[in-house]
Amino acid sequence: MSNITKKAFPVLNMHCAGCANNVEKTVKKLAGVVDASVNFATNTLSVSYEADKLTPGEIRAAVLAAGYDLIVEEALKEERQEEAQEKHYRLLKRQVIGAWIFVVPMLLFSMVLMHVPFSNEIQLILALPVMIFFGGSFYVNAWRQARLGRSNMDTLVALSTSIAFLFSVFNTFFPEFWYSRGLEPHVYYEAAVVIIAFVLTGKLMEERAKGNTSTAIRKLMGLQPRVARVLREGIEEDILIDQLQTGDLVVVRPGEQIPVDGRLSEGESYVDESMISGEPIPVEKKVGDRVLAGTINQKGAFVIKASGVGSETVLARIIRMVQEAQGSKAPVQRIVDRVTGIFVPVVLCIAVLTFVIWLLVGGTDYFSHALLSAVSVLVIACPCALGLATPTALMVGIGKAASNHILIKDAVALEQMRKVDVVVLDKTGTLTEGHPTVSGWLWAQVQEEHFKNVLLAAELKSEHPLAGAIVSSLQEVEKIVPAQLESFESITGKGIKVVYQGDTYWVGSHKLLKDFSASLSDVLAEMMVQYESDGNSIVYFGRGTEVLAVVGQRTALAVSGKLGIDRFVADALPDDKEEFVRELQMQGKTVAMVGDGINDSQALALADVSIAMGKGTDIAMDVAMVTLMTSDLLLLPRAFELSKQTVKLIHQNLFWAFIYNLIGIPIAAGILFPVNGLLLNPMLASAAMAFSSVSVVLNSLSLARK
Repeated sequence: MSNITKKAFPVLNMHCAGCANNVEKTVKKLAGVVDASVNFATNTLSVSYEADKLTPGEIRAAVLAAGYDLIVEEALKEERQEEAQEKHYRLLKRQVIGAWIFVVPMLLFSMVLMHVPFSNEIQLILALPVMIFFGGSFYVNAWRQARLGRSNMDTLVALSTSIAFLFSVFNTFFPEFWYSRGLEPHVYYEAAVVIIAFVLTGKLMEERAKGNTSTAIRKLMGLQPRVARVLREGIEEDILIDQLQTGDLVVVRPGEQIPVDGRLSEGESYVDESMISGEPIPVEKKVGDRVLAGTINQKGAFVIKASGVGSETVLARIIRMVQEAQGSKAPVQRIVDRVTGIFVPVVLCIAVLTFVIWLLVGGTDYFSHALLSAVSVLVIACPCALGLATPTALMVGIGKAASNHILIKDAVALEQMRKVDVVVLDKTGTLTEGHPTVSGWLWAQVQEEHFKNVLLAAELKSEHPLAGAIVSSLQEVEKIVPAQLESFESITGKGIKVVYQGDTYWVGSHKLLKDFSASLSDVLAEMMVQYESDGNSIVYFGRGTEVLAVVGQRTALAVSGKLGIDRFVADALPDDKEEFVRELQMQGKTVAMVGDGINDSQALALADVSIAMGKGTDIAMDVAMVTLMTSDLLLLPRAFELSKQTVKLIHQNLFWAFIYNLIGIPIAAGILFPVNGLLLNPMLASAAMAFSSVSVVLNSLSLARK
């Protein structure tokens, strides 16, 4: 397959969940698009596409044709989105204030002064500014969608207010049509303008609440300095952060944020890395040590040689990871998307059916009832509440996790973690620091002078973490010099073998001992019993079929005993770890795998929830759904609890959104009229609609306070 590129683009001019669905459908139809997802809560399009078939400019052109817009330029993308959102918020605020200025006197004429001369004409004049200037965007957007054969929330608002307004205009200028039939020509200008005022007010409150859900992202972005001090030809120069290049020498003074990833080339200091590691104690930095963008220099000044700038810094990758996670969709959201995709057409059908049934039941006498009920159905229906139910909760949940140094890459993980009933943990680097020490030596026979030299030379070539302990013991403590080996071979999962002066030596696990058909003497076997009972692992060193020595180190048994872990698997290869996870899944368990190394990647990929340690390998973090940025495993229960809270919140939001529509639409249609004469006024319907979407967002925000 061609080169697949995944990017996230801010989307402009979306007004409801229907808009998000329209943008998503538009992009998915483009040739070269593998997948596309739009998050209405974050106003973000996440798209995977074939870079040789499609460009961001072409994606934007398609979105523009659909009546929306994208920010595709990478430079200051987040700032531009925030600026656009702030501009939209200010526009909404002006529209709301302007609309209510005309609505208040309109209500006075419709309820108190309805019998004064030219009352209907005055109401018409008051309604026009609201319809044209403050609510005009509803009609423009609805027309754009209609031309494309689509519909959204604007469609419902435009239809309902247009029907009420045009009917009122007809009754204003042609009242005789109804008088001749013995009916009163009522006008509903107030309903049209109040609907617009309430919907605009709801959107304003919704926008403000949505802004609060992205607090985590804004805090992370606030950690990025805007300006860097660069040393060029011995002269310090302040430049914008996006002008930095790899290899630049960057000067950082005490108290300043570090603008790039790199290594110290001059000076020394202590750096506060708590934003990355969660550790409150500043870390000492000397020449050659690595520093990260966004961390804070504490004491001395130093010069950094930049190795990661702009989007390539660790902080930028964290921000990108959180944004992508907030834009991803939980499994339950896919069901909601299908519902919202057909929501508006279904509501339109219900409104028409409501109108027809009223006329069939009551004839022309019930024409006003039929019209008002149809308008109320159009107004009270709220796809926004459904569209916001899941993404707003996910945004808050993932943002809260990020503030606790838990990076969630995929919303699926956030939903799945609550189901986990088995946690599988890698030992070295996860449960332990990964820096073992030699606890003792058992020599099977009198040592020959070169034995330790050969062992040291062999372990120096080994990449196994346990080899470091033997190297440290021989080289640093005993000052042994490595021998000159004739050959070296690594045996995956077992150990290594080398050739020295024509003899084959080996060092490794019990599996390697068996491969060489070596056996332990009775004396050595008895001595090993005590080693194992003290919680030591065993590394064997041999020559041919002879066991020369046994080296004691800590075992999985010892670690598991200290931590209260019931079941462990020692000396597990990557395939063994994968098979262990698969075995648990076949037993019906939902498995979370926690690891830090390349050897864990198979098991991480297979697990239902994969969790990587932040200090582990890049491969492990790429594979994992969740990354713990610190070495503190106590973050795990926090992550699981946060998953439960977030999913509970999603279910609450969906319940109220569905219940609202299931109850509200039939009441608006007039189902209670035969029982108690209740007929819902369109103005009340619009207020209820505005409240429903705002309440969903506010409920999501409650998670941030827990």
